[in-house]
Parts: sequence; structure tokens; C-alpha cells
Amino acid sequence: MLQTLYKPLRKIRIIALHTLLAGFMMAACNPAETTMPAEYEGPLSEAENVVMQYAEKDRVKVVLTAAKILEFANGDEEFPEGIYLEFFDEMGNKSSTLKANDAYYLKAENKWRGRGNVEVINMQKQEQLNTEELFWTPTNKKIFTDKFVTIKLQSEVLYGTGLEAKEDLSDYQIKNPEGEFVVDE
Repeated sequence: MLQTLYKPLRKIRIIALHTLLAGFMMAACNPAETTMPAEYEGPLSEAENVVMQYAEKDRVKVVLTAAKILEFANGDEEFPEGIYLEFFDEMGNKSSTLKANDAYYLKAENKWRGRGNVEVINMQKQEQLNTEELFWTPTNKKIFTDKFVTIKLQSEVLYGTGLEAKEDLSDYQIKNPEGEFVVDE
């Protein structure tokens, strides 16, 4: 008798279990709660120990060296471990260098940003620029910043906030100079 009573109870439990599972599945498939997957915005590619050369008219103009480059879908590039650039004049001589702790290339604006300990050296004039952030536009061959700058000349040191200059530091203007300096009349 116990056997005959057990079979209908077992069927009821199985039906209840199926009904419960079906309810969970229907609740899980509710279209109102479905979310779109997040779009990936990270780098599409990564390269390490890179040396690139940019040339015009069969002459190397710029050599870029970086430990790591991250390239994004919009064409921007990040140099999280620093960057080192060498600029060459028309005769092929190294005219200046630029290095930064990290850098970023903004493709839409064709502009570079160096941050951290940014250093530009003019090889011919033996002058050095130091700042914490510097922008470079290759199209017009200019560098600029709104940050504090130090320029070490052969005989003196100039300080100020803000700078506009040629990329090789051959001509520059400090926007807000500070300290004492010699002025040629």
C-alpha cells in the first residue's frame, strides 16, 4: 500500500520540479532585463621594443624608440613605458631629441602628448628643455605646453610657465618667464 501511495507523490514532485524550473527559465529570458554586452574599448594591438623611422624625400627625419605601444580602434596610440624621439636636419645630422616617461598620439588631431619627465635637447645649441607635459604637432613642427618649464642654456637657466617653440628648440618663447635673466638690447 505504501508503494502505491509513493508513486503518485513522486509524480507530483517531478511535475512541481519541472514547473519550478520552467518558471526560472521564463524569468531568466525576460527581454526587458536583457542587457547589451559592453563594447571593448581597450587596445586592439600591442607591440614591444619598437623602433620606427619617418622619412621625407629618402631622408630619415624622425626615429621613434619605445618599449611598448598600444594601438586603439580610432588610431590613437599610447606609449605607457615612455618614448624617445630623435629629429634629424636636412643633412641627416641629429638636431634634437625628445624623451618622456609616457606619451600618447591623438590621431584625429595629429598631435602627440608627452608626460612625466619630458626632456628636449637641441644638439647644435646644447640647450635643454624640461617640463612635466609637452605637446608636439608634426604638421607645423611645433612643441608647446602650459606647464612650468626650465631651459638650460650654456651660460644660464630660464624658468617660466608656458612655452611655444620649434620642434628642435632652435627658436622658442616662454609665455610667463620667471627669475632673473639677461636681455640683449
